[in-house]
Amino acid sequence: MSHDVSGRPAELTYDLGYHGLLERLRSHGRQSTAPSALEAEPDELLTIGELARTTGVATSALRYWEELGLLPAPTRVSGQRRYPASAMAIVGLILSLQDVGFSLRELKVLITSRYEDVDAWRELHERKLAELDERIAQAQAARTAIAHGLACGHPEGIFHCPTFARVIAARLAGSPLHEAHSH
Repeated sequence: MSHDVSGRPAELTYDLGYHGLLERLRSHGRQSTAPSALEAEPDELLTIGELARTTGVATSALRYWEELGLLPAPTRVSGQRRYPASAMAIVGLILSLQDVGFSLRELKVLITSRYEDVDAWRELHERKLAELDERIAQAQAARTAIAHGLACGHPEGIFHCPTFARVIAARLAGSPLHEAHSH
């Protein structure tokens, strides 16, 4: 495992490309005339409260992410946590990966494997993509079932509908909804 100048493992440092991230955000028109949370000076140190305010993440979550190893341990000044401005990029990465469905445990693997084990990183992404495809199929089947229930023209109602009866029979036989409704 490689280490940075402080002796910490390289994957636990604030090296996610703060300047590159800031430039990408600016180039994509996300820069506003109001001061942005990402406009901190690169060598500025932020208290945990300042990092929380600028990112919209509770201080308790930041401490927990630090405990899990998602957010590197900051330096301390008079006992207070002081994060480099680049910590905002890590918080943004964590939030974005959570938005697409990664758990905190999966995030730990992603963050620690980004340099050391590219195959593990890739496998986790492929597995997450397969999970999302399955969830999409389930959601589409649920939508189809609900739409059928609303549109069913059976004169005695949905509970007498032959399509509904086939779905119920398939579910009782062990088929998941997305398979049961496609029969």
